[in-house]
Amino acid sequence: MNPLFNYILKLADDTLIFGQRLGELTGQGPYLEEDIALTNIALDYLGQSNNLYKYAAQIQDQGKTEDDLAFLRLEKEYLNCQLAELPNGDYANTLLKVYFFAVYQKILYTELMKSSDEQLAAIAEKSLKEVNYHYTHTSTWIKMFAGGTEESKSRVKNAVDNLWEYTGGMFAETPGESELAALDVVPAAGFLKDIWHQVIREDFGNFGIETPESQFMQKGSRTGYHTEYFGYILCELQYMQRTYPNCVW
Repeated sequence: MNPLFNYILKLADDTLIFGQRLGELTGQGPYLEEDIALTNIALDYLGQSNNLYKYAAQIQDQGKTEDDLAFLRLEKEYLNCQLAELPNGDYANTLLKVYFFAVYQKILYTELMKSSDEQLAAIAEKSLKEVNYHYTHTSTWIKMFAGGTEESKSRVKNAVDNLWEYTGGMFAETPGESELAALDVVPAAGFLKDIWHQVIREDFGNFGIETPESQFMQKGSRTGYHTEYFGYILCELQYMQRTYPNCVW
């Protein structure tokens, strides 16, 4: 399979599943402004996935649309990182998960803007504007939680403990990705990972949060292996297209 197709697919799957999961909180925010903020982030993710799936469909050139790629694949064909699949949990857990992903996307899209693939660079440039807001919003909340009450500090610590072992999956590679990096089409995964850890350490130092030293990371991201939560997400995500094929609004 085309390495560029696989690469774009993993980026699109990340944002689709993150958006689907975060969308579960629509109408459940702690107050109206924050409820709207998280809903908008979820919509940003879905917009990014739409642009990426559309380009992936062009590369695949099998007469499929972005909707086909989003809704009509089997579980094992999704290449998202497992971090995206995890339950939202409490508010500290939700915001930390989005924060971890925002740091990753901010670095990723900044580098992809330099891509020799002009269409991929254009998608990255558009997406980066949204991701900068995601980062500012979530980092502000994490800092407030970490500097707040004993309860809020405890919840942030628990969130770090819950999520840390899944962060490595963001940097797992798809087949042929290293060759794309050598051609300056995409940034090297190892480079992204190093910069991500550097930013996390700096931010956590400013927040007053201890950066975990554990090297253990969950395996399976980018390979079609998923957590036990993914099947439930997929059932909900695909229900309409599976039940009413080719339905449109």
